[in-house]
Amino acid sequence: MWLAQKAKIMTQLINRQICLKSRPEGTPVQDNFELIESPTTEPANGEILVRNEWMSVDPYMRGRMRESKSYVPAFEIGKPLEGGCIGRVVQSKCEGFVEGDYVLGNLGWRDLWTSTTENVRKIANGSVPIQSYLSVLGMTGMTAFVGLMRIAELKEGERVFISAASGAVGSIACQIAKIRNCYVVGSAGSEEKIEWLKNHAAIDAAINYHDCDDLPKRLAELFPEGIDVYFDNVGGDHLEAAIDNMRDFGRIVCCGMISGYNDETPQSGPPNLFKVIGKRLRLQGFIVRDHSCDQSEFARVMLQWIEAKRIHWEETVTEGLENAPKAFINLFSGDKMGKALVKI
Repeated sequence: MWLAQKAKIMTQLINRQICLKSRPEGTPVQDNFELIESPTTEPANGEILVRNEWMSVDPYMRGRMRESKSYVPAFEIGKPLEGGCIGRVVQSKCEGFVEGDYVLGNLGWRDLWTSTTENVRKIANGSVPIQSYLSVLGMTGMTAFVGLMRIAELKEGERVFISAASGAVGSIACQIAKIRNCYVVGSAGSEEKIEWLKNHAAIDAAINYHDCDDLPKRLAELFPEGIDVYFDNVGGDHLEAAIDNMRDFGRIVCCGMISGYNDETPQSGPPNLFKVIGKRLRLQGFIVRDHSCDQSEFARVMLQWIEAKRIHWEETVTEGLENAPKAFINLFSGDKMGKALVKI
């Protein structure tokens, strides 16, 4: 099957790609994206040709759809989008890579790509599903690991609150904190997600924020002695409620603020931000790509946890490259569970 697939690719070399047709105003819609076809050139010396099998859709991509300065360049109108992907080498003119190798790269949102092997990593099709290298063993899992272990400097037995706790990063962060024998509370947006957090992530309590009229009060009930670490994926009212309930010298890890990603006018900061001073809080944002030095340790430790069945994860899989925009748009509706992936 693989040889037949390869022969078809090499004969046609026609590449489908999802391009940014227009910059979204508010929540992205299907008309912001366009599927185009174009020829793909064969690899030059030192390059590989890869056919994608899996790609990731992530909330941070929404920021790249704005024409503004950020830690990564903005997507260009009329050009293919980018993101984490896993594919197989179709043709190699690079030492150390052979046809059929699985590789992890950053040229998703397309069928095929040709590149040098800079920023490309060969991965083994072993004891875990290959797409796990885009979720629990990839940027998702490492973001949770770095946020808790490096930025928060999490200690055994601390009190931890995690927002968007059933999401790709939050669900892994919950379980890392439990492995560290912490008391963990998470927030999510449906009863199905609440049940998963209790039964699979095994956290101590979960809040359905749609049914919670007073989040600061609910956190005070669940954290009578205060919060040591808040892992923030939401911002907005969750950040405000957490600040109210932080212990002195607590740490707030700013991983994401999805509540404001589609706002055309930026939200004002929490009105209780002044409490950061009196409580002597440390509030720090981070970008996981700044922590490549932790990649080896993360991979070793996470594989151990997976093999010991101490980490569980969910995937929401969308079939077909043509449906990648829909998978991305659904990130903002709260319908998905765990990591959102597209099987190309």
